[in-house]
Amino acid sequence: MALPAAAFFDVDETLIAVNSMYRFLRHHFQVCGRPRSAFEEAVRGLRALAERGAPRAAVARAYYRLYAGQDARELAAQGRDWFERELRSGELFLTATVDALRAHQRRGERVVLVSGSFAACLDPLAQRLGVDAVLSARPGTVGNIHTGAVDATMIGEEKAVAVRTLLRDLGLRGEHCHAYGDHASDLPMLLAVGHPVVVGPDAVLARHAEAGAWRRLPGARPA
Repeated sequence: MALPAAAFFDVDETLIAVNSMYRFLRHHFQVCGRPRSAFEEAVRGLRALAERGAPRAAVARAYYRLYAGQDARELAAQGRDWFERELRSGELFLTATVDALRAHQRRGERVVLVSGSFAACLDPLAQRLGVDAVLSARPGTVGNIHTGAVDATMIGEEKAVAVRTLLRDLGLRGEHCHAYGDHASDLPMLLAVGHPVVVGPDAVLARHAEAGAWRRLPGARPA
């Protein structure tokens, strides 16, 4: 009889081939009637932060400030529309990782998404895949209106803390569980379980995979 277990999946470029945060932001600006140049300016600002050496969490906080004053219910509706458009492309999901997710589900294991993206992007995806839980960034809201702050970025060590907390709440042992990630910032989450899986070619994760004989899966093809 299989031991009780869970499988934790990063989302962007692990389960899906795109960065949901940036793709949704482009869709959001379009829906709001803002010019393409406004989206490009916002992205340049975020990338400039990263290039100056700002931590990923700091870049994420700057990203969520872009939604200050937006109604969470309207963003949720935009997210559903965005997701349907991405699905129509036929190239949204990474087949090998989704196949792995389905295998965990067939074994009766809990499947959990763990992502720095937020509900507007992740809720339609979670519903489509039939996952058990989502651990994600939590933008601050007051009366359903986004404040521009974020209560949790769900990046780096925050992912590991959230995973360990859920394991404790569910009474599961990390050594029996799997985690999937594509970026060095996913390493704390991968180390929180007994069966880490690296998706794609990230150099930091590749070194750990080689040293630990971790399983590897193909990632998104370069654009």
